[in-house]
Amino acid sequence: MRLFVFGRHCQDSEREKLHPLTRTLLRSCFGTSFELELKLKDSTSFIVQLLDVQYFFELLKALPLEDLPVMDSQGGPYLNKRALCSPLGAARLCQIAMGCAVIAMVVHTAGFSGSQGVFCIAAWCFCFGMTVVVFFLDATRLYSCLPISWDNLTVTCAAFATLMYVTASVVYPLFFVRAECPYAGCDVRNFRIAVTVCSILGTLAYGAEVALCRARPGQAVVGYMATVSGLLKVVQGFVACIIFGALANRSEYYRYVGTIYCVVVYAFCFVLTVVVVVMTVCGRTKAVRCMSFDRFVVVCTLLEVLLYLSASVVWPVFCFDTKYGSPWRPSSCPQGNCPWDSKVVVAVFSVVNFSLYLADLIYSQRIRFSSHRPTNSRV
Repeated sequence: MRLFVFGRHCQDSEREKLHPLTRTLLRSCFGTSFELELKLKDSTSFIVQLLDVQYFFELLKALPLEDLPVMDSQGGPYLNKRALCSPLGAARLCQIAMGCAVIAMVVHTAGFSGSQGVFCIAAWCFCFGMTVVVFFLDATRLYSCLPISWDNLTVTCAAFATLMYVTASVVYPLFFVRAECPYAGCDVRNFRIAVTVCSILGTLAYGAEVALCRARPGQAVVGYMATVSGLLKVVQGFVACIIFGALANRSEYYRYVGTIYCVVVYAFCFVLTVVVVVMTVCGRTKAVRCMSFDRFVVVCTLLEVLLYLSASVVWPVFCFDTKYGSPWRPSSCPQGNCPWDSKVVVAVFSVVNFSLYLADLIYSQRIRFSSHRPTNSRV
């Protein structure tokens, strides 16, 4: 906010000659900084005084209200009470508590090993750090300084963390929890069971945040990511990551042109999904070239449905047909390091992601149809 002011040297007694209304307005907008006193050798002061009170009012009317540095006369709290004393705040505090407990028990006694253990501890640490950052920014209102859509970002993070916790809650007990006690005693087993329980509770906490933020029929939609279509975008990206992990685990996709085509389809659809999510989180949803954002999303989803449909057919043909592979698991294939297992994972999750994209396309059409109804109609 720039004001036209002038300065002059005056005696100390002249400071009281300022118009009372001018002093009140300046003090209310700028605190006590409207008088900038510089002690000079001749015992004079340099004071800043407004040229015209009426012109000051015109400046106030011309400037946007949010740009005015007006102090809150009521002295409201600096912290966001909704982030602290609300069901959403309670869910995030539970997430932080469960994440801290899981990481502490794993590092202390439960332990981890192998690629499965590394994935679990990485998922828990990532979600814990992300939740702490989100909670801190929301509680201190510092998210207003970021050029993003905060509501879309938080529900995206919560949905992604839910999927990460679900996966870790299944993988960790599957590979590290045994019914019998090891030779070192039952402490390790008990801690691993406790880690699993806390991870499940953390999953419920993240799921509760998604449920609290999810858009419901009849309510104003805060952001696209809070809708079913937006949440499906997060699940689609997560499933694509599982497919990429299986492809990297000796899937032998490079042997045939058909499987290479499927890999290109998976990568292209994943990039499109990420672009839609990033545009939504960054608030770039006004228009995309010659079409609106919702039409752009529907066009992308339709393209992804067609591509995944082709990949769901081509991949099994080039992997399990007797001309290219084997429909049965080879007996000589090592457990946990078999290319045939990776091919099965890719085939299964290709169908899963195709179903998710199809459901996304159907729901997007439903939302678009409902948005043109009269305002007094019920959804």
